[in-house]
Amino acid sequence: MENLDLSKRVKELRNRKGLSQELLAETSGLSLRTIQRIENGETTPRGDTLKRLSVALQVLPDESIDWQGLEDKSILTMLNLSQLGFLVFPLLGIIMPLILWILKKDKIKSVNEMGKSILNFQISWVALLFFIYITMVSGFVFHFRIFIPWIGMLGIIALIGVLYLFNLIVIIVNAIRCQHQKTVYYRPAIHFLK
Repeated sequence: MENLDLSKRVKELRNRKGLSQELLAETSGLSLRTIQRIENGETTPRGDTLKRLSVALQVLPDESIDWQGLEDKSILTMLNLSQLGFLVFPLLGIIMPLILWILKKDKIKSVNEMGKSILNFQISWVALLFFIYITMVSGFVFHFRIFIPWIGMLGIIALIGVLYLFNLIVIIVNAIRCQHQKTVYYRPAIHFLK
C-alpha cells in the first residue's frame, strides 16, 4: 500500500510540474524504466534514487513528497508510552523515547516532531525533579531550609508526588490524543531540541 501511495505522489508531482516520464528520467539521471516502475508501484525509491527524484521534482523528500509514508499510529503511541520508564527511574523517561526517536525519526511521519516535543518535556521534568532533590539533600547536609519552613519534609515528598502524577497524566492524555490522531501537547517544556 505504501508503494501505491508513493507512486501516486510521484506521478502527481511529475504531472503538476508538467514533466513527461522521459523528461523526469532525463532530469533525474534515472532510467525511463525506473521511473515507470516507481509510478506503477513496482519498486520503492530509496537512497540515491530518492534524492535524485526530489531534486528533479524540486521538492524536499520529507515534506512535499512525504517519503516517510503514512503515520504509523502504533509507533507514535509507543513513542508516547515509552516515557513511562520515568516511573522506574527518571532518566528512563528520556532514554527510552530517545532511542525510539533516533531509530524512527527518518522513517515514520511525525516521529521527529513528536519525539522532540516529548524529549523537551521529559528533560525539563527531570531537570526540575533533580533541582528539588538537590535542594532537599543540600538542606539536610547544610542544615538550612530553602523551601518555606512550614512545608517541611512531607511537603517536599508531596511536591515530588505531584510532579510524578502530572507527568503520568500528561503522558496518558497525549497517548490517547495520539491514538485519536489529535495534536499532542507536551507543556511546559524548555526547548532543548528545536
